[in-house]
Amino acid sequence: MSEHLAVAGRTQGELLVLLRRWAEAGWLRRLDVAFARFIANLAPSVDAPALLAAAVLAQLEGRGHSCLDLSEWPPAAAGEFGLSAELVRELRGLDATARDALLAGLRACEAVYVVGEGSDAGQPLVLDSAYLYLRRYWNFERRVASQVRCRTTLPCEIDPTLVRPWLDRLFPDSPESGLDWQKVACAFALRAGFSVITGGPGTGKTFTAARLLAVLFAVADDPARVRVALAAPTGKAAARLKQSIDQSMAEVVGQLGESTPLAALAAHVPPARTLHALLGSRPDTRKLSYHAGNPLDVDVLIVDEASMVHLEMMADLLDAVPGQARVILLGDKDQLASVEAGAVLGDLCAGAQRGHYRSETAEAIRLACGMALPASLIDPDGSDLAQQVVMLRKSRRFSGDIGRLALAVNAGDAVAATEILGMPGALQWVPRAEPDMVVALALGGREGASGNGFTDYLALVRVGAATEHERNAWALGVLQAFDRFRVLCAVRHGPWGVEELNRAIEVGLRARGLIAAQAEWYEGRPVIVTRNDRHLGIFNGDIGIVLRSGAGQAGLRVYFASAGGVHSISVSRLAHVETAFALTVHKAQGSEFEHTVLALPAGGGIVRELIYTGITRARAAFTLLTERPEALSDGISRMTKRSSGLLDRIGGPSGR
Repeated sequence: MSEHLAVAGRTQGELLVLLRRWAEAGWLRRLDVAFARFIANLAPSVDAPALLAAAVLAQLEGRGHSCLDLSEWPPAAAGEFGLSAELVRELRGLDATARDALLAGLRACEAVYVVGEGSDAGQPLVLDSAYLYLRRYWNFERRVASQVRCRTTLPCEIDPTLVRPWLDRLFPDSPESGLDWQKVACAFALRAGFSVITGGPGTGKTFTAARLLAVLFAVADDPARVRVALAAPTGKAAARLKQSIDQSMAEVVGQLGESTPLAALAAHVPPARTLHALLGSRPDTRKLSYHAGNPLDVDVLIVDEASMVHLEMMADLLDAVPGQARVILLGDKDQLASVEAGAVLGDLCAGAQRGHYRSETAEAIRLACGMALPASLIDPDGSDLAQQVVMLRKSRRFSGDIGRLALAVNAGDAVAATEILGMPGALQWVPRAEPDMVVALALGGREGASGNGFTDYLALVRVGAATEHERNAWALGVLQAFDRFRVLCAVRHGPWGVEELNRAIEVGLRARGLIAAQAEWYEGRPVIVTRNDRHLGIFNGDIGIVLRSGAGQAGLRVYFASAGGVHSISVSRLAHVETAFALTVHKAQGSEFEHTVLALPAGGGIVRELIYTGITRARAAFTLLTERPEALSDGISRMTKRSSGLLDRIGGPSGR
């Protein structure tokens, strides 16, 4: 197209025509062009570079960025921001004066509030230093930054002489070498009102959180009055959090003895809820029941799978937690960021690998748990945020081939990843696969592949419940059997996408007589909820199975796992669900499967975090199917980068 060189000299109308052509070519969305037209109507004198920036900002917001970082304008590469290569090539063609001209045009635009330079009249765009925002995301980012700054300096530290005996009892075994990072993480989380515990799968984040709760109960003046809330972004993640906490608390009671006062308290840790349920989301409105004016009744809030929490939700969550309460975020900083705008956990954990702990922090940790932090992690200029972020560094579950593969991918080592995938055992890789091989695996395996695909859970569906009394236990068993195998996709559309693979798997299962022929709702259909419905108690990302109703109930019902077992809803009440034999990797976050199949198309914009997240969904077996071998190496070489000003607002790991 090569029309970029004259952008600065174009009129509004000429630029809008050019943007429309780019949208027709697939480089922008029609929504991005419509937003640029909206800005042009608000600001008739806006120049072409500023209008172009508005369109690109709208595009970036749709791709998960919270702002447009003008210090990197024009962007250097397509993969970093998720923009099309063609659009980046056009933007890179702007001359050397483009950035200065752009900033001048934005400062003169009536639709832009320039922080520190003019009056705030509610303009839709905000220019804050080198960052251009849609106003709502500027507000979200400021709210999160303000809450984190306040909470990381909130004096909540407990007397180390009270803490040390409990930590020694709860973590009695010294590691073979190095620090017991789980014990250290507990000591960190006891120091302030906000803390982050990050680490990969199997590093013991919920194990650590359960022992942290035990310490808080143990040192409280009245343990029975400590109000705890557990939450996660999805229903599945919430159920797993509760299960993990209950198991770990049972281990604590076993360690300390049934006579300990903690035994009774452990039994009363509340069910985990989705963040939407916790905050009291309402249908057809963004307003929540709990907010700064009506805070949650909680002393300790633990949020798991925090990498999935987007910027708006994090702002709402932190606003709703009382100022004196403790907030502990758990999550893997290397997983895919949230589907919506923001990469909050990634921003908060930017310096986790290197620590950046001040000497006074190291001394406080030593007094609390008897362990000395390595000198390499000490930084006299470490920020307040860095003092409350701790990274768990040893996986107790992923020590085999799956763990080694995840580490190689996370390190960007495509050569090592390829070698590991070639080893016999739990890993399989078909470098030049076809979509029908995904279907074959789902139907029970092919060419020596491990597992029985979806046939095991469907066999259990056909068996049914022996008695009405046992129906819920049978339904839970079906859900657990379904989780033994799952197909994960990088894209939604096309022959390698979720939509087509779900359709093809259904066709294959019908051909074998494993599901009902030609019916939208059938016994054994797995579904994923795509919209929150608080009245029904289901939320986006929840997965259920369609099963026949019990005695006295007509038709089919969808059974969902819950903290108390299962709950069911008539299929006639579920309007916003999709078939879920195959899921996107994003939708699978917070879940684990015995055998995971990851399907990667060629040229699909695959990134390292997506491959890592897909691998770490597997517990025992992992199969990688790539349309072309380079889909793996290209994806490992490409990292997600989301533009954000959050870390600068909070103060980075080295006091930025």
